[in-house]
Amino acid sequence: MEGYTVPILPTISTIFIVLSAIFVAIGWYLISKRKIEAHKKTMFVAAIFAIIFFIIYSSRTIFVGNTSFGGPDSIKIYYTLFLIFHITLATIGAVMGIISLWTGYKNNLAKHRKLGPITSVIWFATAITGVAVYSLLYIIYQGGETTSVFRAILGF
Repeated sequence: MEGYTVPILPTISTIFIVLSAIFVAIGWYLISKRKIEAHKKTMFVAAIFAIIFFIIYSSRTIFVGNTSFGGPDSIKIYYTLFLIFHITLATIGAVMGIISLWTGYKNNLAKHRKLGPITSVIWFATAITGVAVYSLLYIIYQGGETTSVFRAILGF
């Protein structure tokens, strides 16, 4: 791995999802102190960071491709299962995040108060497993082949 550097876009996107989770934690703390306006602003910033993550991640997936696991074949199945778990968490977290933001924005506070803590915990788990996936792909092991989605689907 001498001279190996991590790819910039996955590093940047991972930083944004971690920032999103940190701001969710700050927002949770603020609402526990009844600082409602600060909570709203902080959760908005958390959502912006999540959107930036998604734009970078999806753009890289479409235009550059996905990186395959470059670690030992003996643990590839565990990585794949972990990745599926992470993707499932991320999808559920994103949908619940949108619903939580919407219920808060619409002042449907009874639903927002029930959904918010669950969404936050799922978002924390998503960020943690996302950092683990990033670490397995780019830090612990050198990433495998990266194949363009266009090349994979269209053959060029």
